[in-house]
Amino acid sequence: MIGRLHVCLVVLSVAILGGCASLPPGSDFPKAASSALTHPQETRLGQQFESAAREHGGNSGFRFVSAGADGFLIRMQMINAAQRTLDLQYFIFRGDETGRLLTDAVMHAADRGVRVRVLVDDGETLTGDDQLTVLEAHPSIEIRIFNPFAYRGHITLIRATEFMFNASRLDYRMHNKLLVVDNAIALIGGRNIGDQYFQIDPNSQFADDDVFAAGPIAQTLSKTFDEYWNSALAIPVQALSGPKASHAALNEHRDVLDGQRQELKVDGVDYVKRVATGEPFEGMISGRLPLIWAPAQVVCDSPDKKQVESGAMVGRLMQRAVAQAVGAAQSELLMITPYLIPGKEGMKMFKDLREHNVRVRLLTSSLEAATVLLAQSGYMHYRAPLLEDGVELYEIRSLLGNTKGSGETRKMSRYGNYSLHAKLFVVDRQRLFVGSMNFDQRSMHLNTEIGLIIDSPVLAQQIAARFEAMVQPANSYRLTLRQNDARGAPSGLVWHTQEDGKLVEYDTEPARSEWQRAKVNLLSLLPMDREL
Repeated sequence: MIGRLHVCLVVLSVAILGGCASLPPGSDFPKAASSALTHPQETRLGQQFESAAREHGGNSGFRFVSAGADGFLIRMQMINAAQRTLDLQYFIFRGDETGRLLTDAVMHAADRGVRVRVLVDDGETLTGDDQLTVLEAHPSIEIRIFNPFAYRGHITLIRATEFMFNASRLDYRMHNKLLVVDNAIALIGGRNIGDQYFQIDPNSQFADDDVFAAGPIAQTLSKTFDEYWNSALAIPVQALSGPKASHAALNEHRDVLDGQRQELKVDGVDYVKRVATGEPFEGMISGRLPLIWAPAQVVCDSPDKKQVESGAMVGRLMQRAVAQAVGAAQSELLMITPYLIPGKEGMKMFKDLREHNVRVRLLTSSLEAATVLLAQSGYMHYRAPLLEDGVELYEIRSLLGNTKGSGETRKMSRYGNYSLHAKLFVVDRQRLFVGSMNFDQRSMHLNTEIGLIIDSPVLAQQIAARFEAMVQPANSYRLTLRQNDARGAPSGLVWHTQEDGKLVEYDTEPARSEWQRAKVNLLSLLPMDREL
């Protein structure tokens, strides 16, 4: 009885305090401003890529990292290569196997004297404040939480109650994903930190992409990190969790991580050993895996996006830059997005493109491959209107029938739990977008996002080829309108695919179960598009 009363009092206190707050807790905690390394050319990586950029007319070098294992390995190797500075910015940083291994690598970098800054959103900070506090006991590591909740415990009810009373602030999340080393190289894309993003967890396999970037573009990305790091919404973890942990606690945590480093094995492959080989990172450094040099621009929301969008502040809005680039298509637009909720603006853009004879082809999640049913329910309303406007619409299957050219392996999808998480747009097979932004209303209005627009026919063709592989009948459903009305008008959707080498079609939406189909239909009745 006393325990229940205690929980109720905590819920009430957090709700009252959180509901009165316009700024996050800890906003008045003293923090020092800091910035990226001023002279990256003083590092090995800075020297190498400054010289290479000069040889390529001041452009930056890029290479896509599609396989999940490579996404994990290159992060480990980049962290291991850091000499002076290491900046990490993530929406999710989980405390699972890959998260712990990356944390171990970060600690070893700090032991070498590398200054480490870690900025994590508080929407799902599953590493836990206790681990973060222990890490910050290291003199070279500083951790900040973006727009944190007041409640720092693990009781979901209390956290949910705080959100309910302070949704206008807490619904605003930092969705950015960025890693920068020595202000000379960077990794940007759709991956968070967690087993499912690196295809380690057999129960959840995300198809995603990063792009490795070197040269001047890395310094521009560092500036965006600095802007978020020094913003009023970035709160030192110490302000939330109390005094720093002791050095004894830090050393104990280090011993645990050292032991866990030896344990990660997937299908007989020792990831720690693969990290030691240096691939794929060393291949990019040596030239065995050549970079594609091209002009590019960083597109990023201001950390104060809500105020910028309302007109209260001057700043950047990523949606404007992306809409301008996508809307400039002359012949073709290819789009890969796990969540497709275009809203009125997006529908108008697609309609305008079709009226100018631009071929528009979209690949998104099928119901059977959906990881967020609420987002899937919002997407359902747009399918028929998109098809009526002449848009070609595909939905990825949860089990790939033909992985050749898709950037995936048969092993990855053999469990029937393949899900889409990449965010890639290709315009006229000449330029492309890669980053954290889904084509949905949450990315447009409620999350901050970051990405690159790269003017490279070579890279654009690579992603276009991957798109073509993923929309093969064995890998996806092609949606059409059924023309069986007496007047020839459409009267429903048809899903076309290939099974066991034969083309088949369904007039009922493929799903994992009748219950899944029923749930998404019920959710579709909620008027929540702007939240999705």
